[in-house]
Amino acid sequence: MAKADLAGKLSGLASPGGWAGARRWSGLRTRLRSIFRFPNPVNEVAARVVAGGVVVLCAATVAWGQPWLLIPLCYGFWARVLTGPTLSPLGQLATRVVAPRLAPPRLVAGPPKRFAQAMGVAFSTVSLVLWFGFGLDSAALVVVGLLAAAAFLESVVGYCLGCRIFGVLMRAGMIPDEVCAACADVTLRRPELRQPVGV
Repeated sequence: MAKADLAGKLSGLASPGGWAGARRWSGLRTRLRSIFRFPNPVNEVAARVVAGGVVVLCAATVAWGQPWLLIPLCYGFWARVLTGPTLSPLGQLATRVVAPRLAPPRLVAGPPKRFAQAMGVAFSTVSLVLWFGFGLDSAALVVVGLLAAAAFLESVVGYCLGCRIFGVLMRAGMIPDEVCAACADVTLRRPELRQPVGV
């Protein structure tokens, strides 16, 4: 093999596909960004339906002592915090099937809901590790019970505990205002509160 042929093949390895490869890589990055994003705003009706599904999974885990249910519970929270409803079967059911049949969408800020899902990640992961990693069944069930209580508040009463904690952290300056402009400025959510500019 001639040196020129070898150099050509090696340069082809260094930049696979040339411009076509760059376009494919750009397309892949765009696709990954579209998958790994959390919606903003979020449909409150769908979020409450998801919370209802979490209550059912938690109740089944506790009532029937079925630890394997912690796996889909934990997966669901991880999927929703990373991708919104995209990779979550419960999220897909809620957004595409159940919520549209219940009520018109009620849009709310996305970052507090994502924070609430992250709290669900923490609780469900801790319960999974307690049960399967350490054999602490009772401790795992207590954590699942706390998670079920928070999900019940969201689903039935419409009180998002994670969203409230997010708000407290924003007011304390631990979460910057840029993270959620709609949270920092209530007039973005409620235009009727805007003051007209004086003449």
